[in-house]
Amino acid sequence: MSTRAMDDRFEPNRVRTWCLSGGAIALIVCIVGAFFDPAQFFRSYLAAYLFYQGIGLGCLVILMIYYLTGGAWGFLIRRFLEAGTRTLPLLALLLIPVGCGLSYLFAWARPAEVAADPNLQWKQVYLNVPFWWGRAVLFFAVWLGLAYFLNSWSRKQEQSGELRYARRLENLSGPGLVAYGICIHFAAVDWIMSLQTTFKSSIFGPLMATGQILTGMGLVLAMLAWMAPRPALGSATSVKALTDLGNLLLAVLIIWAYMVFFQFMLIWIANLPHEVIWYLDRSRGGWQWVAWGLFLLHFAVPFFLLLLRALKGNAVLLAYVAGTLLFMHLVFLDWQILPAFFTENLAEHWMDFLMPVGLGGIWFGYYLWQLQRYPLLPMHDENRTHALRLRWEDLAEAEQEAAMSHG
Repeated sequence: MSTRAMDDRFEPNRVRTWCLSGGAIALIVCIVGAFFDPAQFFRSYLAAYLFYQGIGLGCLVILMIYYLTGGAWGFLIRRFLEAGTRTLPLLALLLIPVGCGLSYLFAWARPAEVAADPNLQWKQVYLNVPFWWGRAVLFFAVWLGLAYFLNSWSRKQEQSGELRYARRLENLSGPGLVAYGICIHFAAVDWIMSLQTTFKSSIFGPLMATGQILTGMGLVLAMLAWMAPRPALGSATSVKALTDLGNLLLAVLIIWAYMVFFQFMLIWIANLPHEVIWYLDRSRGGWQWVAWGLFLLHFAVPFFLLLLRALKGNAVLLAYVAGTLLFMHLVFLDWQILPAFFTENLAEHWMDFLMPVGLGGIWFGYYLWQLQRYPLLPMHDENRTHALRLRWEDLAEAEQEAAMSHG
């Protein structure tokens, strides 16, 4: 098969069609399954939804970090990040089924259980259905507002080339990161931690946030490897910029692993029954093997691979590591969410496997549509010159090595 045939086969329009078609079919099958087992539908939906929501929000955070810090690394992935932020309106709509299934997911949303449990009764001031909806609307209002201005000013900068829009993007990103942090802290409580109302952890919000940044990095690195052969992007891709991206992925992975470990360690040392039970549910009935798999493939193996400079300078190898982290974070969310309902054994249902395919096909198809709306590289980014200079240095070094080998 020729290279051209391979390029045509994996052309974005065709991939988008595959994703939307496959995702729609998988989602329809799950919806049919909901009529027979609605509780399972909403459980599987929650885990899959939070995974894709995390990618979109992770792109938002990384984009704001880039506007604050600059660098050739961010210039390469800026369009991939912007496309991810523009999926947030779709993700807002996809939250509606979660809200419709609150009584299947959360004990605090079932009046009979609340009436029989004094612990739930005094938490009703915060954990109640109307207030849950109100907070969800507020969270997405903040995130959608940030995404709107970041994309709007980016387009105006591209059209006019005026530096004032770059300053606006920078000035918004600082407060935007603070607003995101506050919202995601409470969202983590609302959407995951309150599945087991006796459990509490002050690090749960930051842990969810770092996971979202990790998945956002995973997506854009995979997209960069896919699109790098295209002349526009290939002309600006350098080993040094790729190495910076690999270092950033490694840093986020270390922060994520640090939070996972210290949450576990502090709760285990305190040995409070209402907190330890959260880990006990996830360390028996087969879930302990999932935990070991997460340790190996979500941390240990990627950590040591990302220490290799040669790997970080190779877009394809870096994409394999990023893709592994993406998949394992989906498993991590399953490990966080599903044992809240199945405590005796690892009772994976077919919807747990099909739901990520359904939602992922719809989400990724929409993402590709957003990505194709604008050129892969911005023309008036202040870091364009830096990125092109690093690429030129790569070419000069390659020519020098070739001359020495023939000398």
